[in-house]
Amino acid sequence: MARRALIVEDDTSIALVMTAALEDEAFAVDRCDKIAERDRLLANNEYDVMLTDVILLDGDGIETLGEVSKSYPDMPIIILSAQNTLDTAVRASDTGAFEYFPKPFDLDELVKAAIQAADSRRDGAGEEADAGDGMPLIGRSQPMQEVYRMITRVLRNDLSVLVLGESGTGKELVAEAIHELGSRRTGPFVAVNTAAIPRELIESELFGHEKGAFTGATSRNIGKFEQANGGTLFLDEIGDMPPEAQTRLLRALQSGRIRRVGGDQEIAVDVRIIAATNRDLEPLIAAGGFREDLYYRLNVVPIQLPPLRDRSDDIEPLARHFLRLASKEGLPTRRLSKDAAELLSRQPWRGNVRELRNFMFRAALLAREEEIDRGVVESLLDSTAMESSLPTDGNIEAAIAQWLGDTEFPSGHLYHGALAVFEKPLFEHALRQTGGNQLRAAQVLGINRNTLRKRLGDLDIDPEQFSDG
Repeated sequence: MARRALIVEDDTSIALVMTAALEDEAFAVDRCDKIAERDRLLANNEYDVMLTDVILLDGDGIETLGEVSKSYPDMPIIILSAQNTLDTAVRASDTGAFEYFPKPFDLDELVKAAIQAADSRRDGAGEEADAGDGMPLIGRSQPMQEVYRMITRVLRNDLSVLVLGESGTGKELVAEAIHELGSRRTGPFVAVNTAAIPRELIESELFGHEKGAFTGATSRNIGKFEQANGGTLFLDEIGDMPPEAQTRLLRALQSGRIRRVGGDQEIAVDVRIIAATNRDLEPLIAAGGFREDLYYRLNVVPIQLPPLRDRSDDIEPLARHFLRLASKEGLPTRRLSKDAAELLSRQPWRGNVRELRNFMFRAALLAREEEIDRGVVESLLDSTAMESSLPTDGNIEAAIAQWLGDTEFPSGHLYHGALAVFEKPLFEHALRQTGGNQLRAAQVLGINRNTLRKRLGDLDIDPEQFSDG
């Protein structure tokens, strides 16, 4: 018996293309463009799969899909949408949709999904969804659509996720989205940057310690695993974890039990693990710096975050979003001109979304007019040239004093505004002096190594670019 499909699509050309493609695969296809007609066809026919747009001629198709799913629980639903946001992807997941495809979609992929959906119905398989509220990610570009699709696929399970991407792409935001929209959203979300913890303390941070376990352990400490019990533990920069901690982490993931440092009692923990790294772990494994078995334990579902240069369509909405955030945090309210947005969209943003955020906060702080125009953006982009051209003949104070005299800051923002300009070259100078060695750079600066790591992230500085080797 031929598979039967119902296409609910108000774009006639798309509907015709989909119909032809499915009929080539021996589907019997009915087609409509309204919710009312959809309901009539469903009441009088039995379908193996329904493919539906979100916005139809007589309303929002997603809003009524909950009732459709209740009335026809065995019929898989594939949702198509030009409203390409994480909100739409999650709403689609929330209906129990078999699959979600942002427009424009790959027709071969769509047909493949329709065949799988129809066959799953005949095999008696079905899927359920559970998603929550809150949209921490922004972007409608095509590369982000795959990210959204992958997120929705892991909301209804506790599979380990490995988020991959360059520094500043938003890996922690992906982890937060999976937690906040998934089945563990009522539990705690605990994030730990494994690269920022001193090597000798990382096991204590993760698993806790008993009083007297080591010098300075004056009381019992509850580690991140116990803090995250019932929720999600996000392990950032997992590629920098020391080998001995990797071994204990693997044991905890395999057994679901941990033991505090200095303790003799095993403690059961129920956590979902999401890990992230900006490093390529496979060469690290080959060099013996990362355990292969731990890699496969963490890399059950990989999510690759695109760099900002590969999603330039998202730069303008992100920039406007960051201006709104800056205003909420007490900086002057600014708006972005169209030509300024176009200039921003052509920049490489090597520090990715984090660099763009810092740039827009800086623009909100330093712009003299309410509108940030192209000239303001050009001036701020050129400020790096000013930073590198400061004199080295002992007259730096005079140059700084002249720059301060020529620059207007909103009342109450002089200190942070000046730091925004001068702090980055200061840290880069220390790293250059020490060949990228963060411990020695922290000693040169006279600050704590953890403080250095945090500021390097905030300032979008990659210490590896200063490495001697």
